[in-house]
Amino acid sequence: MHRNSNTTRANIGARFALGQTFITPGAQEALEIAGQTPIQFLRRHMSADWGEVSEDDAQENELSLRDGFRLLSAYRTVKSQKIWIITEADRSATTILLPDEY
Repeated sequence: MHRNSNTTRANIGARFALGQTFITPGAQEALEIAGQTPIQFLRRHMSADWGEVSEDDAQENELSLRDGFRLLSAYRTVKSQKIWIITEADRSATTILLPDEY
């Protein structure tokens, strides 16, 4: 995995800190193929737009925001490739990955 940046400062609309951000090679390639950037998806994730998760997972994320557990978002690129974003419970790191890289 590659370290991209450290996003610990508060951003407008952000509901939590990302910590250090990482992206797997597969996710990087999927975004490059789609002509999209990680920041598009990270902004959605940070604002609690969980994307294509089930209602149960969305409720779990809301609980996790309050109680400090892991957060998961699921999105699709414009080329329909599914990507996940996972922020660790302690908010020290966030990783963008393909589901099969989990």
